[in-house]
Amino acid sequence: MNTEGPLLVERRDDGVTVLTLSLPDQRNAMTGELTAAWRAAIAELREDAALRCVVVTGAGPAFSAGGDLSWLGDTDDATVDSLRTRMSAFYRDWLSIRQVPVPTIAAVNGAAVGAGLALALACDLRYTTPRAPLSVPFTGLGLHPGMATTWSLPEVTSLAVARDLLLTGRVVRGAEALELGLVSAVVDDVLEHALEVAATIADHAPLATRLTKAALARGGHRGIEDALEWEALAQPITMTTADLQEGLTAQRERRRPRFTGR
Repeated sequence: MNTEGPLLVERRDDGVTVLTLSLPDQRNAMTGELTAAWRAAIAELREDAALRCVVVTGAGPAFSAGGDLSWLGDTDDATVDSLRTRMSAFYRDWLSIRQVPVPTIAAVNGAAVGAGLALALACDLRYTTPRAPLSVPFTGLGLHPGMATTWSLPEVTSLAVARDLLLTGRVVRGAEALELGLVSAVVDDVLEHALEVAATIADHAPLATRLTKAALARGGHRGIEDALEWEALAQPITMTTADLQEGLTAQRERRRPRFTGR
């Protein structure tokens, strides 16, 4: 599944798929065309049993400048209800990355602004470069934050950090983004690093990995009892797999395991 257009979809032999937002002249703004391509690609990936990991990045100097705001200057006749319907669909299309059952990685190669940063926050892991500017400047434009940033920012960082970034709209980069917990690492070649991590994930037992992602979804378990209840079922499921036997044999034989998802 290799495609061209506003969204490049590269399917690699190791089970990793790379999604590249490819409107560099528009700083990979989330246009209607790009949104439609994204929606179709995610729908296909969700049904792909061979998928092991997804990496999201941007073409050119930006990750994503966020939503295409060009139409906002002509909303005089729009109603709150019609705008709500439009924005809700937009949010759900882009946040569908959260419904992909395998780990997802944002390789933030450049500016991630507003909904662009929200897309990175929707991924399981995030890596960025030393100079890439990250910001959620909604209120400075006269907008309430969108695309679930009032939930995802405190979920990824903390409520205090979310208040700081959402209320000031200030830009953070590199070392500060790492310190705040926005990203897991700051590297010069962010796509190469993300692909190395993705390859490691793709090498692990698929069922165990998918169940682990499910366990941590929606902010994780409500408490230790919920965690114990889940793990008391999920771990025995993996104990009955051929992959577990392969993992134990590979450890004993001091070699890399060859997991098959069975």
